[in-house]
Amino acid sequence: MREQKIKIFCDFDGTITTKDVGEHMFLEFGNSEKAYEIFQRWVNKEIDSTQEWRELLNLIKDLTADKFNQFIDTIEIGYGFKEFVQFCNENNLELIVLSDGMDFYINRIFEKNGFNQIKFFSNKLVFTERGPQASFPHSDEECSDCGNCKRNHIIENSSDEDVTIYIGDGYSDTCPVQYVDYVFAKKTLLKFCEKERISYYPFKNFKDIIKRIEPLLEKKKIKKRHQAELKRKAVYAQG
Repeated sequence: MREQKIKIFCDFDGTITTKDVGEHMFLEFGNSEKAYEIFQRWVNKEIDSTQEWRELLNLIKDLTADKFNQFIDTIEIGYGFKEFVQFCNENNLELIVLSDGMDFYINRIFEKNGFNQIKFFSNKLVFTERGPQASFPHSDEECSDCGNCKRNHIIENSSDEDVTIYIGDGYSDTCPVQYVDYVFAKKTLLKFCEKERISYYPFKNFKDIIKRIEPLLEKKKIKKRHQAELKRKAVYAQG
């Protein structure tokens, strides 16, 4: 049997960063009232994530890459994340960031903080003569909750033997947590886990998460979540 490995998947906006960069982007450069209306339509599943992003970007006028970079440089990394990255490296734990946000600001923030080595999947943002334009290379027509299908990345980057962990805080995290063994949740994701009876650990910062994961490393065999295994097998069967 293949050795059990721990794979950690982590949201970006509002989880790694202290602010949701995508949300504050539209508060800073767009129309906050209209942005909130679009966001609520997505939450209510009236539109999918790709349409939400395109409508939100249409609210932004005269935003240049330089101006956006100045805004990005004001965003701070959450308490304990640097120590968490070091903890993962020291214990050979694979860390993959899954974001329904944009690569433009993730790349900038990771580079600024020395996290260039962290693997991540996200949507794409480029600046053109028409302003910022989005594309969605990891979308899934059958899974429209996110422009970047986090569930698929978890399935594709882990095996049945692996122990999977997810860390998140928002609506885009409600789908992927159904397919993992351990969940660290706060804010909207925490409420979702309670409603759906998905077991989770609440956390305030990444040092809380380190304390919870450390005991798992001492176990020879880590217990997996049965409901998550069933959901993963259902996805395999579809393929």
